Amino acid sequence: MAAYLIRRLWQMIPTLAGVVLLVFFLFKYFGGDPAEILGGLNASPEQIDAIREQLGLNKPVLEQLWIFVRQIATFDWGRSWATNESVANLFATRLPATLTVMVPILLFEVLLAIPFAIAVAYVRGSLTDRSIMVLTTVALSISFLVYVIVGQYVFAFQLGLFPVQGWTDSLWTNLTRYAPLPVLLAVLVSLAPQTRLYRSFFLDEIGQDYVRTARAKGLSERTILLKHVLRNATIPILTNIGVQLPGIFVGSFLIEVFFSIPGLGREVLLAVNRSDYPVIQAVTIYIAVITMVINLLVDLAYKVVDPRVVLK
Repeated sequence: MAAYLIRRLWQMIPTLAGVVLLVFFLFKYFGGDPAEILGGLNASPEQIDAIREQLGLNKPVLEQLWIFVRQIATFDWGRSWATNESVANLFATRLPATLTVMVPILLFEVLLAIPFAIAVAYVRGSLTDRSIMVLTTVALSISFLVYVIVGQYVFAFQLGLFPVQGWTDSLWTNLTRYAPLPVLLAVLVSLAPQTRLYRSFFLDEIGQDYVRTARAKGLSERTILLKHVLRNATIPILTNIGVQLPGIFVGSFLIEVFFSIPGLGREVLLAVNRSDYPVIQAVTIYIAVITMVINLLVDLAYKVVDPRVVLK
């Protein structure tokens, strides 16, 4: 285990280096001139040159690359070009709001989709199974924007159960008052694809030889599903969760925009609209690092879930 962990950490170095170089040169040569963007259409050449010098864009490329690498290592990305706010402070103040919404969404997705998928797999081939598959297909065909509009109209304007927008500095108030509606709508939307996906995982396991052996031994279908199939299907489920985890650190753009949640997702969207390169670069690099770390943790979780897994 230790040798595998060290090897994986060592492999992250060239991967991260590739991401850093890709991000740097993409923004350097394909993202437009930041000085012209910040200066605007009416800026004089002298003003653009002054902005370029202030941002350090007139320095040699290798020197700019070294500054970029140093920013990554020291977690100091300077200030936002659009708001002059420290990028580090932006992360610290926006990320809690994103996690307040996205963590419950992920938890409820997993905790609800797994039992729903097991139940559907249990009645596979029946009218109930076909009906649920039709309903999930219809749900997948509807845009999330429709869910947001209808959900706000029904739950907020008609029933008055939740406020449409708002946010405070109190975590408890946010969790109990402002987060429930976006969490509810996001979970309703995600249950359809997750249920279908997890159902396919369970059906793949049900077709294996060990299931037929368990039936031959006289075990009930419920015991087979809960004791054997669920355990073996946990590995692809963990893989799917690992794919979703980096997203909780960025958030859903639509959720944060339509519910006016001051999270990182909305800030990234604003940064893209403003061509605020320091913010975009910081988010891109850190999400890449988070993704690599999560993939490593998921691989280690395979061994915990199933001791038969050999890490190489």
